Amino acid sequence: MTDWYFGLAILLLLSLGGALWRVWKGPAPADRMMAAQLVGTGAVGIILLLSAAAGWAMIDVAVVLALLAAFAAVGFVKAQTRGGAGDPEEGQDG
Repeated sequence: MTDWYFGLAILLLLSLGGALWRVWKGPAPADRMMAAQLVGTGAVGIILLLSAAAGWAMIDVAVVLALLAAFAAVGFVKAQTRGGAGDPEEGQDG
């Protein structure tokens, strides 16, 4: 079973090559951000597969990486939209 995990991790790593190309050459910043999200998701999948195959306790690392990728997406949206994409401080008086 561990051979399957290693094989799937290698296939997932190879498929991320296209996403890295899009990050590097993306025509628009949104395309680059979506590709970066794909790389983050793929990295989480690879870490989970390798931890299942090798018996490592790296599930916490995968969860932290997934959280960082989500925060990066939120930060990108707030930076790219006019007005900060619904900033909660925007509607406050004072």
